Amino acid sequence: MIRDITIGQYYPARSILHRLDPRVKLVCTFLYLISLFLFKSIPGYVVATIFLVSIIKLSKVPFSYIMKGLRPILMLLMITVIFNLFLTREGDVLFSKWIFTVTAGGLRNAVYMAVRLIYLILGSSLMTFTTTPNELTDGIEKLFKPLQKIKLPVHEMAMIMSIALRFIPILLEETDKIMKAQIARGADLESGNIIQKAKAMVPVLVPLFISAFRRASDLAMAMEARCYHGGEGRTKMKPLRYKKRDYLAYGVMIFYVTAVFFIGRYVPFKIWIF
Repeated sequence: MIRDITIGQYYPARSILHRLDPRVKLVCTFLYLISLFLFKSIPGYVVATIFLVSIIKLSKVPFSYIMKGLRPILMLLMITVIFNLFLTREGDVLFSKWIFTVTAGGLRNAVYMAVRLIYLILGSSLMTFTTTPNELTDGIEKLFKPLQKIKLPVHEMAMIMSIALRFIPILLEETDKIMKAQIARGADLESGNIIQKAKAMVPVLVPLFISAFRRASDLAMAMEARCYHGGEGRTKMKPLRYKKRDYLAYGVMIFYVTAVFFIGRYVPFKIWIF
């Protein structure tokens, strides 16, 4: 399970998505996440699926590698589906027994919400797969630079996010090492009920927290030793500049959001097919 977590990891490849400005990827990802909630019909989901598959193809990131990141959220996905399935009381009753009632509206909402959650994870993961932490930091800082006028520490906020993304794979690797070490010492981390499994994770969490605080302290001391004082007076080795492909990406994203909104809301399924 630890090895299946791919959030925050960068996948090196030579694709047009990797060469895009990080500001473009941030804005387009935000617009894509919004677009997933602009429609409630099958045509809208078909358009979103075609767009997502096309972007994955352009990214040159293996589909199996992207899907591997969905395994850790299967429990959250199941809980979301169950809640929508049994708590939505719209339409004809399809199944009813004791306190459990499944309606046509509940089944439809459960399927729609599951697809939206999967597309949300896949779409947002593509941004980290195709953007290095340094590029992401520069993009966030440049994008929110106008907020400095109201005294918001934009550079520090971007640096915190960059450090958090960098620490994700490090902490995952550290967790894997600690779990293997505990198993080698005879610890049983997999058998038993939920409470027993939670108790068995204590020998893993304690050294993990100690290691995390030690790494954070070493990083803080290293930054102080290098006279880090925030973003004041700092320059960029690779300043961000928009290119033609970036403007084209903005245009494609605006076209997609507009298309998915009108097709998903105003084009009936039968008319869309025929």
